[in-house]
Amino acid sequence: MNALLLMLICGAGYVIAYHTYGKFLARKIFALDPAAKVPSRQFEDGIDYVPTRKGIVFGHHYTSIAGTGPIVGPAIGIIWGWIPAVLWVLFGCILMGAVHDFGALIVSMRNQGKSLSEVAARYINIRVRFIFFAVVFLTVMIVIAIFGVVISAVFTRFPSAVVPVWLQIPIAIGLGYAIYRRGANVTVATLVAVAAMYASVALGSWFPIEVGDTFGIPASGFWVIILLIYAWIASTLPVQTLLQPRDFINAWQLNVAMGLLAVGVIVAAATTGLSMSAPAINPSVPANTPPIWPAMFVIIACGAISGFHSLVASGTTPKQVSSETDSLFIGYGSMLLEGFLAVLVIICIGAGVGMLLRLEDGTALYGTAAWNHYYSTWIGDSGLSDKIAPVVEGAANLMGAVGVGVTLGITIMGVFIASFAGTTLDTAVRLQRYVIGELATDLGFKSLSNRWAATTIAVLTAAGLAFMTGVDGTGAMRLWPLFGSANQLLAALALLVVTIYLRRLGGLKYLVTAIPCLLMLLITNWAMVTNEITFFNTQNWLLLIIGGCILLLSIWMTIETAVVFFTAPLPAKTARQTAAA
Repeated sequence: MNALLLMLICGAGYVIAYHTYGKFLARKIFALDPAAKVPSRQFEDGIDYVPTRKGIVFGHHYTSIAGTGPIVGPAIGIIWGWIPAVLWVLFGCILMGAVHDFGALIVSMRNQGKSLSEVAARYINIRVRFIFFAVVFLTVMIVIAIFGVVISAVFTRFPSAVVPVWLQIPIAIGLGYAIYRRGANVTVATLVAVAAMYASVALGSWFPIEVGDTFGIPASGFWVIILLIYAWIASTLPVQTLLQPRDFINAWQLNVAMGLLAVGVIVAAATTGLSMSAPAINPSVPANTPPIWPAMFVIIACGAISGFHSLVASGTTPKQVSSETDSLFIGYGSMLLEGFLAVLVIICIGAGVGMLLRLEDGTALYGTAAWNHYYSTWIGDSGLSDKIAPVVEGAANLMGAVGVGVTLGITIMGVFIASFAGTTLDTAVRLQRYVIGELATDLGFKSLSNRWAATTIAVLTAAGLAFMTGVDGTGAMRLWPLFGSANQLLAALALLVVTIYLRRLGGLKYLVTAIPCLLMLLITNWAMVTNEITFFNTQNWLLLIIGGCILLLSIWMTIETAVVFFTAPLPAKTARQTAAA
């Protein structure tokens, strides 16, 4: 199939979905009210609760949910063929993922910007709060520890990304200062900041930085330590100091990168035809590749549906949205844009790699041969660098079609991946701080609920996980086989909470989340049971025990929720008034 046609069909699908199904959800299901009180104004504190312009919140939310998920997931999932991957990314995103994100955001905004753990306690029962907390805490702890490894791996493979990624911090602080303290024009300040950011990208391509062992600590461990220290500082600062402006300029970085890729597809299609080199459906996957059901639906998370998004949508974002009506663009729209990013990634791998792949010995591969170079074996067993390699190679080829040099193109993609992983790391630590603070408050441990103590717990627990196997800081990778299914299980549980909220409003509104919820429960529990069998057969007792605990907790929460679901719902007016209180 022609890659340009594929891109246009998917892009049009997302635009149509926003203006039809998205607006249906906003008007008929959630009944957005521009006059409704929102947490950012009710509890404005200048630190976490800060009413903010829609475009800036969109940038924060989008860069926080995107991370490396819509890159790594499709890079693995395309092994079953580009058609299954595209269909899941397109329809899963529109009917499940965007609904999940939007619903979590609205429910949190109507409950003082609290996390879904607290919302679950309100709409289901107190026991569910602790079940949800346990799943969330473990998932976010893994995210924090693993994303440190992700950024470290990017720095190692793309040393030209080191300088621009770190220079983004002073650039972002300067942008925040100019807008919030000096009253600078947002458009002008943004243009200056983005120009400075791309100047730093060029600087990084000229001055790559490679880090060796430091005080006996490998480069991976060194970077994890530095990143966790940075995350502690960043997550305790007011959001407008660093989090908002950094995410905002990263959103522009994304816009530029996606624009280059889209134009690259257009130019390459006009000059070479640019057909998909990857198989449409791949019946001859490598011998150790897991079955497409349920594996693909767990591996391709971001871009289709991801539980981590519900944490952002009920964590940092609802504390910044200045009007309920902004939530459609932020919650539903950002997920659609992430889905389109996943489509571009699939095109980078499925078509871009086939334009040219030059091996270390100078051999040039094209078309299917180039794609098979990466996918003749199960790529899921490869290291992180090998997983993102086909994306970077394909993207560099597409950017090359519009005159961007290979070295600069690779640097742009390296910075892009590391920057998005960094924004997710920042947000994840802040989210963990919120969750710990809320639980500490509920349990009466006020001394642990302040932002410094809660952040310290968040960082130290992630550090303990990262360094549990040694000083290389990669200990979290031992739990990586659990992350995909645990993350998608979190999506199912978040949909459970939103479904109960809609059920209490009366009518059949709950069906828009109940159906995706049931599908995700089926897929994720199937995947977790499959994992448990694998862990038992390989005698991986650590993963077997942790995975078993998560599975039992999910079953327990599902039963508790089902009991509440089949009780008489509250009248619509009472539920809405209660939610807004």
